[in-house]
Amino acid sequence: QVQLVESGGGLVQAGGSLRLSCAASGIIFGINTWGWHRQAPGKQRELVAGITEGGTTSYADSVKGRFTISRGNAKNLSFLEISSLKPEDTAVYYCNVKGVRSGSGLPYDYWGQGTQVTISS
Repeated sequence: QVQLVESGGGLVQAGGSLRLSCAASGIIFGINTWGWHRQAPGKQRELVAGITEGGTTSYADSVKGRFTISRGNAKNLSFLEISSLKPEDTAVYYCNVKGVRSGSGLPYDYWGQGTQVTISS
C-alpha cells in the first residue's frame, strides 16, 4: 500500500513562486503517470499538470507557461514548480499517481492528503 505526502505549500505574494513536492512511501512499480490537481473553495477539483512514464508533460491552459511538473531521479518523487502566481491559483494542491501494476496487470490510483497554497494580492 503506497502512501503519498505533499509538502511545500504556504502563503506567497502574487508574482511569487513555490515548489511543491510529493513523496511516496516506496518506489512506484509498473507503468504509471504522475499528476497534480487542485481544488479551490467552491470549485471542482481540476487536473493542472501530468507527466507520463516516458516524460511527456501536459498542462491545463490556465497554468501553461507558469507551472512545471517533474519527477525525481528516484521514482518515488514528483515536483510541481508554480510561478508567476495569481490569487486565482489559491487552492489545495493534490499529488496523484496512477498506473498498472507489473505482473498482475491490476490498476492503481493513489492520492496524497493535499497541501494548501494561498496567494495574496
